[in-house]
Amino acid sequence: MTELTDPAVHVGGAREIAPDLLVIPNDRVDLVPNIGVVAGTEAVLVVDTGIGTANASQVLAFASEVAKGRRLYLTTTHFHPEHAFGAQVFAGEATYLVNRGQADDLVTKGPGYLEMFRGLGEPIARRLEGVRLPTPDVVYDGEYALDLGGRTVRLRPTGRGHTKGDQVVEIPDAGVLFTGDLAETGQFAIFPWFPPHDTDVSGVGWLAVLDRLTAAGHQVVVPGHGEVGGGAVLTDVRDYLRELRDETWHRRDSAMGVDEITAEVRSLLLERHPEWAGREWIEPGVACLCTEHDA
Repeated sequence: MTELTDPAVHVGGAREIAPDLLVIPNDRVDLVPNIGVVAGTEAVLVVDTGIGTANASQVLAFASEVAKGRRLYLTTTHFHPEHAFGAQVFAGEATYLVNRGQADDLVTKGPGYLEMFRGLGEPIARRLEGVRLPTPDVVYDGEYALDLGGRTVRLRPTGRGHTKGDQVVEIPDAGVLFTGDLAETGQFAIFPWFPPHDTDVSGVGWLAVLDRLTAAGHQVVVPGHGEVGGGAVLTDVRDYLRELRDETWHRRDSAMGVDEITAEVRSLLLERHPEWAGREWIEPGVACLCTEHDA
């Protein structure tokens, strides 16, 4: 990534996508996630924080205004900095709950990602000043049903995909699914393939996760980044990952080298998806899938 702008969350753009369910959109700004605020009669759940304490403080203030005295909860879709590295602000104000895999990622991968993101440029480094890696209040195994009062939210770990600790957030009564970075719109899938430091992303696992999520028939899908949409958000990413896998593995079957495969697949995918952002994620996707093919 180069020339990244300030990843500021703008809570003033929040919009209701279902009754008592708001999304603070990322407005296509790099390193700003779509953030959810889900309300029941007794409690309010925030999904993701934005990067750093200043962004998270805005989100907390917004959620507190929505809650009007109701109990606050926080969850994050995975451990990456723009999703979870503001959670310290919620300490003492909200109960922070995550799945076991994500809690492990925060401990084992969090410090390295904090250092890496600080190197992405001055605006990012400034956002990360004073950030401490968060410690969840509740770590669950399996799935977790969170009762907000008249509305149950289901937190579901997916298994290895974009990260080892991904979880999705389902609001069944509204037909809404928050995916984190298992899905984006208008861009190439984000492959955090950084050997030897992080090789947890799995193209094969990710495809299996999306097959399961697609079959569930969610009406509204909130991706980690990009526009909120319907089930096509999931099928579009699944179809792209199949395309990336098939084109990569076909060439790997022919004993082509990784560099040659990367050049050919990149050219082909840019021709097929010229309007998509995130072109820098094609190469790590090819490298990941080459490794999975060889295994």
